[in-house]
Amino acid sequence: TQSENILGYYVHVERIPNSCRDSPNRIFLKDRIVLLNLSMAYYRVNISAYNEAGESPQVIYIVPDYSATDFPGQIHVKHLGTNAVVTWTPEYNPKCFVVDWGTSKEDMRMKIVNTATGNFTLENFQPYKSYKIMVHASDVCQCESFTRHEKTFGVTHFYSVEGVPRAGPANVTILNITKHSALVKWTEIAAEDCLGFLQGYRISFTDSSRKRSLAVTLNSSTTSYRLTGLKAKTIYRVQISGFTNAGEGPPTLSQPFSTPKYGTVEALCICVTQHQS
Repeated sequence: TQSENILGYYVHVERIPNSCRDSPNRIFLKDRIVLLNLSMAYYRVNISAYNEAGESPQVIYIVPDYSATDFPGQIHVKHLGTNAVVTWTPEYNPKCFVVDWGTSKEDMRMKIVNTATGNFTLENFQPYKSYKIMVHASDVCQCESFTRHEKTFGVTHFYSVEGVPRAGPANVTILNITKHSALVKWTEIAAEDCLGFLQGYRISFTDSSRKRSLAVTLNSSTTSYRLTGLKAKTIYRVQISGFTNAGEGPPTLSQPFSTPKYGTVEALCICVTQHQS
């Protein structure tokens, strides 16, 4: 609303985490657009306007996650108790690497590695937590230069110790029930409840007499499954659990449903017209 009085803008790009807080990266602009060529690290962008009277309050923007998969290198992690050894094979030999690791953007740590050997030991990992590890390469190893010259080499996720899921999937529903089949749908287990890399789901269903019980194992990307071979006019109970490399978690509450006695019948209408002579 006061754009006619604005002389320009200040854009302050800050890396998260930032071990170089004494080296602000401030950009002066006349226009309301700026192109930033950033690595896959987390960034905070502070934007303010200024005129002859001074500077406005800042607007803060957090650059969102971008789930890229075409990184130039592979990162390998080997856990040693609460520590982990991170190794990678550089495609070239930059002057330094920057390693980020943590459970979220609010909990990231940063280390500059001035070596070409391609390995680094990280410490104090907690069990049952998912850590994101990023390795970036830079040919200019000065704090104020990482924002402009850093390129992401690779990204991986890591658990120092995996556990079993502490909950099953949510929103289990049973749809399209027929005499001999039913469709089961669910919502994937939340990442914070997996406590490890989710490998898949197990669906078990039992009829009311408990004479027939069957378990089906599905991959982790599956969120629906059609039960077949059911008996008509029978009550079934369904439970779903998730599993990691550490084992299977608790199942969902038993979900009952009944198959009908008869299948779907389409009504047929025959109209007879009588003519009187």
